Amino acid sequence: MSELRTESLKKSYRARTVVQDASLHVSSGEVVGLLGPNGAGKTTTFYMIVGLVAADGGEITIDGEKVTHLPIHRRARLGLAYLPQEASIFRRMTVSQNIEAVLELHDYSPEEQTQRLEALLNDLHITHIRNNPAISLSGGERRRVEIARALATDPRFILLDEPFAGVDPIAVLDIQKIIRFLKERGIGVLITDHNV
Repeated sequence: MSELRTESLKKSYRARTVVQDASLHVSSGEVVGLLGPNGAGKTTTFYMIVGLVAADGGEITIDGEKVTHLPIHRRARLGLAYLPQEASIFRRMTVSQNIEAVLELHDYSPEEQTQRLEALLNDLHITHIRNNPAISLSGGERRRVEIARALATDPRFILLDEPFAGVDPIAVLDIQKIIRFLKERGIGVLITDHNV
């Protein structure tokens, strides 16, 4: 069983402390929520975990290995995937092209890429929109494509920053189903949300 752990993370910007003593852990197949109002430091904590922002103090480990000072690409290779609140797909590419762009970064044969693409399209129920340009997607469809792109990296942990923001109530139920699907696949899921 894999484990992502933070101990006493700290971050300040000049004299303003935005994260103080943030400790958490997520195991394989577990869903953990990081809750708090806007401005509480949830996204900054995510940034420190994935390596977008350096922590001023504390420690981040994956399966006991210290990753606090590793660059973002090394953390990704260790199994971290991050989905920001903002759209993170290529708007002028189709759904399939968006997923293929990630698959091409790996050493998969063309046959393996095709198999993985088909599996991701099926798993996330987006086969019917595979040829649609990303710019035409609804908020819920866009989230599905973003999650498919994240899954293309074979992560052990996915960090979802405000996954329910900007989507309609039906899409919220849809995203909840996807989170259950990730949990069932044994992926640790860490979610931020400001609706507390």
